[in-house]
Amino acid sequence: MKSFIFFMSIMLALPAFAVDVAPRISDREIIESLAELKAGQKALEEKMDLRFTAMQEQMDRRFEAVDRRLDFVQQLMLVTIAGIFGLIGFIIWDRYSTLRPMDMRLRRLEENLEHDLELQSPEGSKLTRMIHALRELAKVHWIATAWRASRR
Repeated sequence: MKSFIFFMSIMLALPAFAVDVAPRISDREIIESLAELKAGQKALEEKMDLRFTAMQEQMDRRFEAVDRRLDFVQQLMLVTIAGIFGLIGFIIWDRYSTLRPMDMRLRRLEENLEHDLELQSPEGSKLTRMIHALRELAKVHWIATAWRASRR
């Protein structure tokens, strides 16, 4: 059993001695590999530049489209605001033109009433004087009616 363990430990240790020797790389091969890497990196940079340029152009087109839409919305808002102000002006003009004939008619009626009733008279208005006259006439009429009634 001891020999088996010893034999197994030797067998397991043998692969540890097997080391591959790497071939020697010359300076020329290193320089050529570096040159290939630099060329590949340069090609990648050019592709990325082209992609970024294409993305930038696409973004510029999108921003221009958004700017055009915003300009359209701004013009639409200005037209709407101008329409609102025009509507307000029309409402004011219509109200004035509708009320002006009625105002003139009321002024004529006021002047006619002042003229007919003589409101500025020092003795009082015509209406007040007529009421006084009718009261006096009523007193006289009442006295006359009472006198006639007493004679019957």
